[in-house]
Amino acid sequence: MMKLLKEVFNIFFPDLCVICENPLSINEEILCTFCRVDLPFTYFSSEPNNIAERAFHGRIKLEAVTSLLFFRKKGKAQRLIHQLKYKNQQKIGELTALMLAEEIRNSHRFNHLDWVIIVPMHPKKERKRGYNQVTVFGKTLAGELNVPFLEDILIKSSATKSQTIKSRLQRFQDFEGKFHLNNLTILENKHILLVDDVITTGATLESCASELLKTKNLKISIAAIAYTD
Repeated sequence: MMKLLKEVFNIFFPDLCVICENPLSINEEILCTFCRVDLPFTYFSSEPNNIAERAFHGRIKLEAVTSLLFFRKKGKAQRLIHQLKYKNQQKIGELTALMLAEEIRNSHRFNHLDWVIIVPMHPKKERKRGYNQVTVFGKTLAGELNVPFLEDILIKSSATKSQTIKSRLQRFQDFEGKFHLNNLTILENKHILLVDDVITTGATLESCASELLKTKNLKISIAAIAYTD
């Protein structure tokens, strides 16, 4: 009976694809089949020295870097991130994490991870928005990789304005020193996966990694939903 009611409800009030906004069929969720297969996948997980990794060369020592999608202006990944970040479409974080986790498991480049840690938001900004858009993505990724998710170890200590129109140097200067660790021993001799939604200039992740690397013998890999192409 409930299934029938749901089917009738979907006829009059169908869920819409978050990208193309066409009605979803009964067996589709978040994305229609066409948009799902048409996503701009990077396949970085199985590609050593990919362009996302090379973006950090000479800046910070990392074990491996990956992202699921290419982020392009007015592209499908941009639409997904916008819905996740500003429309509280948390299932996008779950869906993209499931996809990326499968790539990571098959790549064998992210072995022996000890923790998953997300890039934090400033508490004031998180309270205003109501959520950190990376949390569900990070927790789902951790669960799929069978790695513990570590919260509240890395803290953003000051809020910053939008980084959109700033140069790489300005972004790095803004982010430098904006994060701090509240425990300098728990990560000793560990390999962590640092997670964010989008890699743009890499300034935020670089600043986070610099603070994390104050820990003795720490190794860092990075995973994101999208990489700005």
